[in-house]
Amino acid sequence: MEFIFGLVRWILIIVLLGVILFRIFRIIRPFETGLVERLGKFNREASPGLNIVLPGLERIIIVDMREQVIDVPPQEVITKDNVTITVDAVIYYEPTDPKKLVYNVGDFIQAATKLAQTNLRNVVGDLELDSALTSRETINTSLKLILDEATDKWGTRVVRVEIQRIDPPQDVQDAMNKVMKAERDRRAAVTEAEGEKRAAILTAEGLRESQILSAEGEAEALKAVADAQRYEKIAIAEGEAEAIEKVFDAIHKGDPTNDLIAIKYLESLEKVANGKATKIFLPADLSATLGSIGAVAELFKDDDAKGSKKSTKK
Repeated sequence: MEFIFGLVRWILIIVLLGVILFRIFRIIRPFETGLVERLGKFNREASPGLNIVLPGLERIIIVDMREQVIDVPPQEVITKDNVTITVDAVIYYEPTDPKKLVYNVGDFIQAATKLAQTNLRNVVGDLELDSALTSRETINTSLKLILDEATDKWGTRVVRVEIQRIDPPQDVQDAMNKVMKAERDRRAAVTEAEGEKRAAILTAEGLRESQILSAEGEAEALKAVADAQRYEKIAIAEGEAEAIEKVFDAIHKGDPTNDLIAIKYLESLEKVANGKATKIFLPADLSATLGSIGAVAELFKDDDAKGSKKSTKK
């Protein structure tokens, strides 16, 4: 039994020492700052790491130095043109002086929330509905400056203020939706009309260019045909001229007599008078030709006379 009592006594002593050591040695994290009070008065700031606090004499208050957020409850605000809207905002702040944050304000969250609601009414109340709906950045900036200046004595800095939503009354929303729908319909009609106009212009330009290209193609084709016909006629004329020159040269080189010329002419007349010809071509020097024909006739008469004389002598 004495052994059990002794074991229990030592366990109690160890637990008591552990509690005392836990109260004496306090660990502060990197994003925290400690305020040490001794006998109810501020004594010092405890930096991150291991700190010693005298139990019963000193008390430590841990302050989180990270950026914090405050959700401001939706607030009804009357705009300059007497429209009641509901505004919801959030505030981002960070402690700059933990001593002021602890000792200068009792409940910073509640104080900042009420301050934001009050100034939100003032800022938005100076704007009309359309301006309030389209000027969120202006509202954010104005509210941030007011809150930052007001909370400076509380050891905090307002980083930014964001308006989450602005809700006008349902009837106003319905009217705005109708206006927006009408505007969208107008833009759609204008866009469609511009598209049709552009399409018509492009179609007309395409048709004009097509007709121009077709006309140019036909002109080039006609020109090509005319050039081909001209080249053909030139070639035929050159061939006939060359043939005539060769015939003319051959005739002059052969030195034909008038009798031969007359015979050739008679042969040509035979071809002309074959029953199919409808025209007779006469030479330009008709007298010379007739003289040659007469000479040929005389030759035939002389030949006939000689033939008759020979027959009588026999």
